[in-house]
Order: sequence, then structure tokens, then C-alpha cells
Amino acid sequence: MTTSNNKNESLKRPPIVVVVGHVDHGKTSLLDYIRKTNVAAREAGGITQSVGAYEISHSPEAIKPAEKITFIDTPGHEAFSKMRVRGAHIADIGILVVAADDGVQPQTKEAIKALTESNTPFIVAITKVDKNNVDLRRVKNELITNGVLLEGLGGGVSYQEVSSKTGQGIAELLDLIILHAEMENLKYNPAARGKGVILESEMDKQRGIIVNVILEDGSLRTGDQIMTASAKGKIKMLENFLGERAKELYPSSPAVIMGFEKMPKIGEEFIAGKEITDEEQSAIKPKVIGKVFEGKTEGEEIMKLILKADVGGSLEALGEAVRKVPLKENQGIKIISESVGEISDGDIKDAIATGAFIIGFRVRTAKAAENLAKDNKVAIINSEIIYELLEAVEDHLRNLGSKDITGEFETLAVFGKKSGKQIVGGQVIKGAIKNNIKVEIQKAGETIGEGRIVNLQQDKKDAQSVEAGKQCGILLSTNVEMQTEYHLIQR
Repeated sequence: MTTSNNKNESLKRPPIVVVVGHVDHGKTSLLDYIRKTNVAAREAGGITQSVGAYEISHSPEAIKPAEKITFIDTPGHEAFSKMRVRGAHIADIGILVVAADDGVQPQTKEAIKALTESNTPFIVAITKVDKNNVDLRRVKNELITNGVLLEGLGGGVSYQEVSSKTGQGIAELLDLIILHAEMENLKYNPAARGKGVILESEMDKQRGIIVNVILEDGSLRTGDQIMTASAKGKIKMLENFLGERAKELYPSSPAVIMGFEKMPKIGEEFIAGKEITDEEQSAIKPKVIGKVFEGKTEGEEIMKLILKADVGGSLEALGEAVRKVPLKENQGIKIISESVGEISDGDIKDAIATGAFIIGFRVRTAKAAENLAKDNKVAIINSEIIYELLEAVEDHLRNLGSKDITGEFETLAVFGKKSGKQIVGGQVIKGAIKNNIKVEIQKAGETIGEGRIVNLQQDKKDAQSVEAGKQCGILLSTNVEMQTEYHLIQR
């Protein structure tokens, strides 16, 4: 980083670049090639599930010495939409990744919208051009149809065809980033307050609260006070993105900070300095980036959940995703608590007290909590992969509150109706049907009403119970107009 004796002078800063696009279109693989690492192979399910920020150096032939670039990698799965929106708001330049073999997909469109609404200039990287089944003309036409007017095709959006396997086009893509950064004329003031955005936060057993940030102006120093709208502290330890200790960092550096007294909210802006005045403190206002989804809370049957995740960004995505899980008509969801860290015995006790079940994303369950949950029959749904977790939650909610079927009767004939009672004949096809028991009335598997068996007969004699495979007659008290093929369910 270039320094100056004149602290009021505006200095050049590296560009902050967000990489966005549809899941599995090669965002992380592209960064892997750029950074010569192998992050993608370590990601559960092969998808990025939290925001990562990395700094690289690149030397275009016409520019010496090397120029720094900060990259933000965002998840592609639909559950992480707020992370992508946030990334677009933080960045100076966007890279819209579109796979040459797949074209524009739902999260591609969402990424285009985020970049457009945040007025972030962007470059298109058409990935996987090394594959045999690519159709570059189709991909370009789809981009144009979705408002991305490419250079040479009626617009001014730069694009580059790349392969993360062979390295084709990647140096040229980095050249384009540096060219765009020059056009943006990015500056910072070394005398200004340290300012930036909270990218991620987590609770570490040994080190306490760890917060990942992007610095946008000023500088960060060990010993500085730091504050957001929801949390404050003093920087006790400062690390660069490589995990190396640093006494001071400058824009556009990704940084890791230890010293917050409580966990700040993801997406909040922070200020830092030797002393933060009361006036500066009161001027900090909560900043919400992206639309907040309001979950359904009404309904006769409220499903109570306790959410746990490894880091703040994952927790935010999990909370938003579970609120969108399809529910039965009479179901609603109430989230009792959301927190970062392993599932503890305290979480199990909360679940016991409230009747909740626990959803864990990328977290372990403490042994004591595991035993307590087993003894008290507290359900824990845990997974490393977001889409598998959501499928498990859907299945659990679908079956929640449904008792096992003890008897099922199929209506084969309807004989008459009088005073709210109907006589039906048919066959018991599962378990046993018992007299004077409440039943659900189902049509094609859907419950359409309920009733009660007033009288049960087998071979024209009263019976208390009729087993599967036997025919019987039923006097049913119900308001539902019975028809053949309707089923009566006892639980």
C-alpha cells in the first residue's frame, strides 16, 4: 500500500470485487485458479456456504508493479440471497459468472438485479468454455435478453470467456478488473476514521468473538475503538485475510478483528479510531441491506424452532430459508432463538421448555446436549449442506403432529343419510376400525372433514372392531356428503 507524509491526501486504493452468479457456475473454482488454492474441493456439497474475502496481486503487462485486488466470493444457493445482495452493495466492481454450458439461471437473474440496483459496474465471466457442450451464442443472447448488453453486441458491458481448468482468459479478466478500477478512480483518506462493513462473525471457543470485515476508508489499528449500531469494542487483535497478525491495515483490506464485546450484525457498517465521540456514536444507524423476509406466524399449529449455525452469515441465511419452507394450511413457524455456536445443553433445555425442535447448520452437538436431547426426545436436525438441511426440515414439518394410522376404511357404497348421519359400506384396508371413535375423512389422500363412528356392524351384527381385509357397515356422524372411494382414517 502506498503511503504519504501528507495525511490529508487522498490515496489510491485497490478495487473490491464481488463474484456472483448461479450455484455451480464456477465462481469458487475461478477464484481457486486466481489464488492457486483449492477451496472448492473443501466446500461441503461443492458449494460455497459463507462469504470469503481474499486479496491477490496481478501485474498487467502495461502496469508495474503489481496491483492488488480484493475479491468477495458469495454463495450461489438460493438460501443465500441476502449475502449476494450485500456483496453487491459493498463492492466497487462485480464479476457476473455465467456457465457456458448452462446459461442464465434463476440466481444469475437475481445477481443481475442486485448489481443493477446497487449501481455496481460489472464484467461478465463466461466460465467452463473448455467443455464440449457449450453454446456461447445462446449464453450471450440470454444475457442480452436479461438486460446485460455486452460490448460488440449493442452495449458496453465487458465480458471474458474463461476456463478455471486450463486458465484460458483469466489473465485477461484480471486486466479488465484493473482497467475498470482505473476508470472508477478509487481513493481513500488515511486521516479519516476507519470505516467499512461487517462481512461475517462467529464465536470461537478459544478466541471469543471473531469478526470478518472489509475496510473501505481510513485505517484499522490494534488498540482502536470499534463500533457498529448493535455492538462495540476495542481491537485487541488484528489479522489480515491470511490469518497473519497485523498492527495496521488499509483499504480495501479484508481483516479479522477480535475485541467486540458482543457479536455485531452481518451487513452493518462500522467506524473505528482512537476515540469515538458520543456524537459519532449516536450518528451510527442500523443499516439493513436487502429485503427481509417476513415469515408466516399465524395458524392453528405453530412449529417452534431453535436455529444454530457456525457463523453469522450462515445463521442469517438459515433463518430466511426456514421461513420459506412450505407449510400445511394450518401451520405456522415461530423461531424461539437464533445463535452462533455448537448446540449446547442450554439449547436443549430451551427446546424442552418451549416444545421446540433444533435446526443446526454446520455445527456439532455437545455430548451432554446429545444425551439430554435423547432422554427428553428433543428433535435435532443437523447438516453441513443447506439444501439437504431444508429438505429434512420440510419432511419433519410435513410429518409433525401426524399420529400413526391405526385403521383405514375404504367406502364402496353409500346407502342413505338422515339427521346428520350416513350409512356406508366398505372394506377395512389397514389396521383395524373401531366403534365410537373419531375419524378423518379423506379424498385422494387429502383430509376434507371429520366424523365419528356411531355404530359398526360386521355380517349384520354389532361389532366393536373390524380388522383389515374384512367388510363392514358403518353409521357415521358427519357433515361431509360421503361418496364411494372416500377413506375413513383412525389414528
